[in-house]
Amino acid sequence: MPVITCVEDLKRIYKRRAPRMFYDYAESGSWTEQTFRENTTDFQDIHLRQRVAIDMAGRSTKSQMIGQDVAMPVALAPVGLTGMQCADGEIKAARAAEKFGVPYTLSTMSICSIEDVAENTSKPFWLQVYTLKDDDFMKRLFDRAKAAKCSAAVITVDLQMLGQRHKDLKNGLSAPPKLTFKSVTNMMTKVQWGLGMLSTKRRFFGNIVGHAKGVADASSLTTWTAEAFDVSLDWDRIREFRKMWDGPLIIKGIIDPRDALEALNVGADAIIVSNHGGRQLDGALSSIRALPAIMDAVGDKIEVHLDSGIRSGQDVLKALALGAKGTYIGRAYVYGLGAMGEAGVTKALEIIHKELEVSMALCGHTDVTKVDRDILMIPRDFSDRWQ
Repeated sequence: MPVITCVEDLKRIYKRRAPRMFYDYAESGSWTEQTFRENTTDFQDIHLRQRVAIDMAGRSTKSQMIGQDVAMPVALAPVGLTGMQCADGEIKAARAAEKFGVPYTLSTMSICSIEDVAENTSKPFWLQVYTLKDDDFMKRLFDRAKAAKCSAAVITVDLQMLGQRHKDLKNGLSAPPKLTFKSVTNMMTKVQWGLGMLSTKRRFFGNIVGHAKGVADASSLTTWTAEAFDVSLDWDRIREFRKMWDGPLIIKGIIDPRDALEALNVGADAIIVSNHGGRQLDGALSSIRALPAIMDAVGDKIEVHLDSGIRSGQDVLKALALGAKGTYIGRAYVYGLGAMGEAGVTKALEIIHKELEVSMALCGHTDVTKVDRDILMIPRDFSDRWQ
C-alpha cells in the first residue's frame, strides 16, 4: 500500500479500482466543466496569513453545525449512487463519519436505503431530499426519515431539471450498471470492486424501488425518475416541504444572495452555498467566490454552510474564515471510499482534519470557532469582479 498523505493520493487509487462509469460520475461536471474546475481552483486565489511566536498548544477543531456537536465543521455531503462506488458504500461512509464525529448526509438517490443505514449505525444521520412532484412519496420519505431518527433534512433546490453531464451519457450510467461490451470489459479489470458487488444484495436505488408507486424494478425506475422532478418548483412548494418536516432543515443549492433571502423566509435553519459540485449550471460562480455576498446578505440571520470544491483542510479553513459555520465534502470522501472502503473514508477525514488543524495553528489560532477573515489575503475583486 502506498503512503497516503493527501486526498489526491486517494483519488489515484480510486481511479484504478472503480469502474470507469462510476469514476466519471463522481469526477465530472456539466457541459464544459468550467464551474466544476473553478470550484477547486478559486480556493487557490485566497492566500493565508501566517503568524509566528503564538502559543499553538491546546488546539481544537470542535464546533457545531445546526446545534449538533461535530469533531470538526465538516459533514459528508449527499452523493448519489455511493453504493456503486463500493459495495454498501453508504453504510461504510456513515459508519466512518459516525466514528469520526461528523455528520453523514444520505442522498435520496442512494443505493442503500434509509433503513439500511439506520440499521447499521448507532447515531442519527441527515437525509437529503429532492423537490419531487409526488406528494405521497415525499410525505412517506419524511416519515421514514423520522422513523429512522434522522436529525436533519437537507432539501436540494438546484435540481429541478438535470444538467447535462457528457460522460454519464456516453458511459450509459445506471444502477446496476448496464452490461455492454464496453462496461463489462472495464468491470472485469476491477476485481476487488466486483467481488464486493457480488457479496451484497444492494444494487438498486434503495429509497425508491419498492417505495415509489409503480417502481418495482430498474426498468420502471427510469420512467419514474424522468417524471419525478418538479420543473414548476417555487418557494411556496418548498414551504409545503417545510410543513412535512418539523425537524432541523437545511436548504442546499444556494448561489445567489436573493435566493439566500428566500431560503431564510421559508424557515430553514441553515443554507448550503452550493452549485451542485459544478454538475448543474456550467458557468455559474464557484461556491467559494459566491460565499462573501451571501454572507453579507444573510450571514447574521441564518447559519451558512459551504459545499462544492473542498479537497483539503486548508479549503475548509478558508471557507470558515469567510464566515461559513460548516462545510461539506463529497468527492473527497468518495475517493477514499472507492479506494479503500470505510477505511478510505476515515483516511480522507483524517487528512482533512490534520490539514485544518495545522493550518489553523500556523495562522495563529487554536480554536476553529474563532477563525475570521484576518487570516486571509483576498484579491480585491474576488467577489465583486462582475457587474
